[in-house]
Amino acid sequence: MNLQDIFSILPEKVEREVKRISDYNNLQEIRVKVNKPLIIQIGKREIISNYIVTKEDLRKSFNVMSGYSIYSVEDELKQGYITIKGGHRVGICGDCVLEGNKIKTIKSISSLNIRICKEIIGCSNSIIKKITHNNTIFNTIIISPPNCGKTTLLRDITRNISYGMNNIDFKGKKVCVIDERSEIGACLNGINQMDIGIRTDIMDNCPKSIGIMMAIRSMAPEVIICDEIGTYEDIKSILTAVNCGVKLVTTIHGFGIEDLFKRDVFKDAINNNVFERAIVLSGKNGMGTVEYIYNFYTKEIERGL
Repeated sequence: MNLQDIFSILPEKVEREVKRISDYNNLQEIRVKVNKPLIIQIGKREIISNYIVTKEDLRKSFNVMSGYSIYSVEDELKQGYITIKGGHRVGICGDCVLEGNKIKTIKSISSLNIRICKEIIGCSNSIIKKITHNNTIFNTIIISPPNCGKTTLLRDITRNISYGMNNIDFKGKKVCVIDERSEIGACLNGINQMDIGIRTDIMDNCPKSIGIMMAIRSMAPEVIICDEIGTYEDIKSILTAVNCGVKLVTTIHGFGIEDLFKRDVFKDAINNNVFERAIVLSGKNGMGTVEYIYNFYTKEIERGL
């Protein structure tokens, strides 16, 4: 993993602290807070540095991230983050400036959460065999707790669906990614930084319920990919897509198939038999551990993948 895009936005003292860690190449997060110790996440290990972050450190980092122009990143600031080169996301906290009941921007920035974007090419290769049949995709939902690799897996599923896989005689499909939080494609200036395939179009920073309908009307996708569904508007647009013959791969936060069945918001999707397969993840044996795959038709659970 190339961390140069991360180091390029860090003040010299902060970069030095990170590089003191022998296995810093496994970096996941850097939390930078004014007048607080630097906190570094390496895999599951949290390291609290002796270095106390200064206001000047944050000012320097933010200036580099924004190209010394807050106006150039205002649209992202409204969402509470900035995406930098390499697809890495920087979460931002500070004084929110409101316009009506909406956030206009964030000023007096007090903390940054620098999240390292990891692309694991091929991590979905064995999973694809379980969610495809006769050159088509099963409507699939990935269920996972936070920080267990669901977006990384979803991204690689997108790549494989788009390119196709000759070893299982699966031909590439036209894919549209609705990337509401800029995490799947990790776009910078509208261009995805991650490899999501040659047949993939992406709508970045677009609400899922709106983007799904736009994609159906304008891009003629065979498969729609989106992350973290959870509103009634999301479900309504998903039902429309499925009724139009479009296949779907998406995710939710949860700990098992029971989390899907017990949430009222998913009742319409369950009652209309939208989903055909569920992939349940955990972090038990490392990020991206597949606990089991659930078949909605037979009610069978497949483990040991």
